[in-house]
Amino acid sequence: MRAIVLTRPVAPDQLTVTEVPVPDVRPGWVRLRMKAFGVNESEVTSRKGESDPDFTFPRILGIEGVGVVDAAPEGSGLEPGQKAATMMGGMGRSYDGSHAEYALVPVGQIIPFDTDLPWETVGALPEMFQTAHGSLTTGLGLQAGQTLLIRGGTSTVGLSAAALAKDRGATVLSTTRRPDRTGVLREHGADHALVDDGRLADRVRELCPDGVDAALELVGGPALPDTLRAVRPGGTACFTGALSGEWTIPDFSPFAVIPIGVRLTVYGGGATDLPPAVFDHQLRSIAEGRLRPAIAKVHHGLDQVPQAHTDLEAGGTPGKHVVVLD
Repeated sequence: MRAIVLTRPVAPDQLTVTEVPVPDVRPGWVRLRMKAFGVNESEVTSRKGESDPDFTFPRILGIEGVGVVDAAPEGSGLEPGQKAATMMGGMGRSYDGSHAEYALVPVGQIIPFDTDLPWETVGALPEMFQTAHGSLTTGLGLQAGQTLLIRGGTSTVGLSAAALAKDRGATVLSTTRRPDRTGVLREHGADHALVDDGRLADRVRELCPDGVDAALELVGGPALPDTLRAVRPGGTACFTGALSGEWTIPDFSPFAVIPIGVRLTVYGGGATDLPPAVFDHQLRSIAEGRLRPAIAKVHHGLDQVPQAHTDLEAGGTPGKHVVVLD
């Protein structure tokens, strides 16, 4: 089969397609014939050689993907030809991933689904929708009628969280550092699009005098104290991402950073945190026009993976870069 195999840190234009054996099926694992996958910051980090120790060379990149079941073990409940998604759980890091014509993944990493949506749409969803859904539910317990602040709103997770929160009946405040992207925030569900200058709490409280019910932190450590000040007592902030690259707060003092009565949680999940019923609801919401997935560009063929990496790093268009295997 054809695959993107990484043997050492390289530049985007050094990602090349090579021929490798199709992986053999073994007990407890499912072989997928890949149809599409999203390209993520995780793959960029791995390509640069900056991943955590769980990443090892040589490795086929790709932490998520969608396709059809090619072979499955008896008793798995999966049948050849069935559509399925997979993501994370060591995929593309400690075992080979989705940047290939076939991928072998654990049965527990499989999310079966049935939809007539095109592969380029479904391929954008697993990682960003799982992270957004888990942040809103496990992390924040967001309810209909509540107010949500999304800090880092033009990220793929931010745009997805806004769309999912609106579908749940929430009022969404979302942020961007670029005034020319406020329209993108509104297109994906934001009721209020705010330009982030690093000091948002007072402006948020002009719209929500008591503070928001929930806040999703995607910018990272430097923004978190200000985000927490925008949350009402009894409300919750969830730390999910660090677009700034800073995951920690130097000399962190809980009494200085966390307002009295405000709850602070974190979220990080995987395939098991996106149940098939939830994914099915998301797919139907897209098909019915209630949800708009954030797709920056669709690339066709494994040969376009280098361009997808280049475009992702350039950051010119918000949304997910998707590769479709023709």
